[in-house]
Amino acid sequence: MKFLLVLLLIPLFMIPAFAESQTVSTDKGTLDVKLSYEDIKTGELTRLPIEFINPTTQKTQVHVDYKIAITESGKTVFQTPNLIHTSEGVINGFKFEFPQDGTYNMVIDVEGILFTPITPEAVSFDIVVGKSLDQPTNQTEEEGGGCLIATAAYGSEMAPQVQMLREIRDNQLMNTESGSAFMGAFNELYYTFSPAIADMERENPMFKEVVKLGLTPMLSTLAIMENAESESEVLGLGLSVIALNLGMYLGLPAFGIVKVIQLRKN
Repeated sequence: MKFLLVLLLIPLFMIPAFAESQTVSTDKGTLDVKLSYEDIKTGELTRLPIEFINPTTQKTQVHVDYKIAITESGKTVFQTPNLIHTSEGVINGFKFEFPQDGTYNMVIDVEGILFTPITPEAVSFDIVVGKSLDQPTNQTEEEGGGCLIATAAYGSEMAPQVQMLREIRDNQLMNTESGSAFMGAFNELYYTFSPAIADMERENPMFKEVVKLGLTPMLSTLAIMENAESESEVLGLGLSVIALNLGMYLGLPAFGIVKVIQLRKN
């Protein structure tokens, strides 16, 4: 349930960001993969540079074998037929023409590093084109759910915390009108700052730990949503969870500041 992440980020991050890049770990954590793009226009070729990064050294990982698949609404619109090798660890020449507005899912499969066969790993990106606010609801757990900040914090799309967010979103929110409407409105905001925050987490381990610490109480309250089944339950429990998080992340700090001011005056 990604939308409540904003309750944490409002008091922590007050700077604007733009979804021009995403960095996500492969499902087994061997590599970080960075996808970059500028303004995407339908019917025009868009360059999509891809960089493979060693998460330990934070340097480009050379000699990587990969495949790329792009889907929209569950339909494959692009797929490389065979493995491709990059000796530089950077793909600068990949271009794709997005035929229409929508939410596209790009999956990059990695099967070789430094010419050494490895168990196949994968990384998934959601790319929102145009004014589409819909997010795919039929993804498998391996394909991920676009929880960029939580994925960066816990190191993998398969982390239990990330899977819980994805399951609540898909099983509770997206099955009700109020939840779907909220997700649509939230996604417009979420994807303006989440890629930049995820990048900051991977570049700064201390910052990553701060975000993880901040997410912990919120994830505890979100467990309440797992019991929501009907429209009224999703709405009622959702408002309760929002109120709890507002109290924890905004109310308590504000109360503490007021007390400090009163003590100084006395």
